[in-house]
Amino acid sequence: MTVSTARRRSGSHGSHAAAVTTLAGAASLGVRAPLGGPRRHGRAMAVFPSAVYLQVDGPAEPGVIALVSSDAVRLPNSVVLAASARQEPFRAIREGDHALVGDGCTEVGGRLRVRVRRWWDPTPVLGPLSLARLSHGERALDGVTGRWGLSGHTMPETLADACLAGDLAHAVDAAERIVGLGPGLTPSGDDALAGLLLALRLLGGAVPGGGRAVWLADWLGAAVTAHARDRTTSLAATLLHCAARGQASVEAAAVLRGIAGQDPLVPAARRLLATGHTSGADLAWGLLIGCRAALALSSRQALHGGDT
Repeated sequence: MTVSTARRRSGSHGSHAAAVTTLAGAASLGVRAPLGGPRRHGRAMAVFPSAVYLQVDGPAEPGVIALVSSDAVRLPNSVVLAASARQEPFRAIREGDHALVGDGCTEVGGRLRVRVRRWWDPTPVLGPLSLARLSHGERALDGVTGRWGLSGHTMPETLADACLAGDLAHAVDAAERIVGLGPGLTPSGDDALAGLLLALRLLGGAVPGGGRAVWLADWLGAAVTAHARDRTTSLAATLLHCAARGQASVEAAAVLRGIAGQDPLVPAARRLLATGHTSGADLAWGLLIGCRAALALSSRQALHGGDT
């Protein structure tokens, strides 16, 4: 844990001072633009023992940056601190605190400063991947997934069927209808869409004949991210933008590597399913239907020849 403590004066006579804790952080390449650019203002929109979500001013994405403890879920818009939740790195932060983001660091509430010391890539490399391996991974993932936040809702099933058929018009219509569907910081519909986009893009891009799956990911990603901030929460909008670019949480990336045979799938899937109230299960459902669609579309494309 890299920590330094300074005293920050707040007042013309210096009669009051507050401790500023400085921690090292490892930042996702998904947030390199706002962190590496000039300083921008923001605020702490949500504070938890293991994470603080910063809303950054301006229309550009990513609009939300997550500061997370070393043992927290690592979203693709995260800066991972060199401190665990037990060390209470966010104990002095309050919702609504002013934030500054840029020049390689973040400052929150005048009490916490995080300096980026290294970067990590949220886009897993999965290929080349055979259709047989993808089929095996799909069956294995199906065996550990179950109910999720929108189980029993008809629109996700419509989306799944349209993706399997490569029916762009119906897939876009269904996807747009589940943006923002569900409660919480990341509604179930958005988590499922993120999983779907990741699987279509990353698995489709790794298998022979996967061009149609990637094409579908392009169109669906454009549809669900358009005006996303007006249709869902700001955090969910940022995560949809990340997924559309192929940027995954560490937990979702581990499942994708498991599907590809690079890592054990079942332990990775169980770790994902354990995250959040339903977020892990929602993401897993999206990964599963995206895997199925990538397999179906790639198999048909490979049968007929070509990759367009």
